[in-house]
Amino acid sequence: MDNIYALATARGRAGVAVVRISGPAAHDVAERMAGPLPRHGRGLRRLRSVEGEVLDEALVLTFEEGRSFTGAPVVELHLHGSRAVINAILQELSDQPELRQAQPGEFTRQALENGRLDLSQVEGLADLVEAETEAQRRQAMRVMSGGLGRKADLWKRDLLRAMALLEATIDFAEEDVPVDVTPEVLEIFARCEEAMRAELQGVGAAERIRDGFEVAIIGAPNMGKSTLLNHLAGREAAIISDIPGTTRDVIEVRMDLRGLPVTLLDTAGLRDASDEIEAIGIARARDRAKNADIRVHLVTADEFGSCPEHPDDLARVAHADRDRSGLPGVSGLTGLGVPSLLDEIADRLEKRSQTAGVAIRERHREALAAGLAALNGCRETIRSSDMLDLAAEDLRLAVRALDSLVGRVDVEDVLGEIFSSFCIGK
Repeated sequence: MDNIYALATARGRAGVAVVRISGPAAHDVAERMAGPLPRHGRGLRRLRSVEGEVLDEALVLTFEEGRSFTGAPVVELHLHGSRAVINAILQELSDQPELRQAQPGEFTRQALENGRLDLSQVEGLADLVEAETEAQRRQAMRVMSGGLGRKADLWKRDLLRAMALLEATIDFAEEDVPVDVTPEVLEIFARCEEAMRAELQGVGAAERIRDGFEVAIIGAPNMGKSTLLNHLAGREAAIISDIPGTTRDVIEVRMDLRGLPVTLLDTAGLRDASDEIEAIGIARARDRAKNADIRVHLVTADEFGSCPEHPDDLARVAHADRDRSGLPGVSGLTGLGVPSLLDEIADRLEKRSQTAGVAIRERHREALAAGLAALNGCRETIRSSDMLDLAAEDLRLAVRALDSLVGRVDVEDVLGEIFSSFCIGK
């Protein structure tokens, strides 16, 4: 394992900056700069250059092999966070022959290779670093804590039991097997399939929590869509004009709604376009609105009862400050009806998010789908023929699919993409 170092905190002036050194030679390198290392894992030390110049006085933390984040010996230097101090320490470390600067995500990759994290936990850690809302933080923590790995291990343990029963039947094919193992094998399949299918169905909601829900504001021109977006954003995100067709493209505003990440979409007014550019904007508006999680229809009082096309869509009478119909309305100009609109949107999105599990990525979806397909093939083979060797092979494929969830097999092609999303100090 290489000896690597990097700044583990953001660059720029700060009270404290952390430099991490990891690898078999980490303690030796740190001792050259700090003198004898702390016996109890932490202590104040003066860090010196090769020439003996004092570079900084720092808190030095030491971690033994097997007890650090990476699993390798680690030393952390908690420095005064000025650019000059950071640059001086990094320059000194770069001159150490045993060390090289870490690549993006390399500390976490060491943790994976040393068995400190499985692949799903690595993905959870990446999501935790990127989390912007409370829902994203909670979901990332569930995954980083090993929730998916524990489920995969439980399913795998059951399937290995089923595999052992099938293998025993194959091995004793020429003899009388005292017990028919088929009922127990099929019962195991049913139990695993139910749990795996429930997790598979929750991937969509988990991906939305991770990437963000989309709420599209749609309606005819001059219905107050841009005014409402600006009110929700708390700034002039969209141009407001009485001229129909002012909004030509989809304008996005990101917000935190009860801890859920939500992107609001202001779309071009839906009408027969007066020119080619407006037509493009209207086409984009229809496409984005179609794929959004919720559409807020701004309508007149006469149109109120007929516009939503999906159960989660919402209708509001536009310009509610001037409306006397008594129907639910909203006004971006005065804020009338905005709190109740946001509450309804949040209620619908929270209901969707309740189905999220700990499988959160397309890779997880594919692995679960492959495992379910293999189990289905195994069950059909058992029921329709006595070719148990083929059934056992399908069962092995199902187990391999579960192993791929946590990175035990067939993951080299995804490692580079995953770790490239990390910062260098992670």
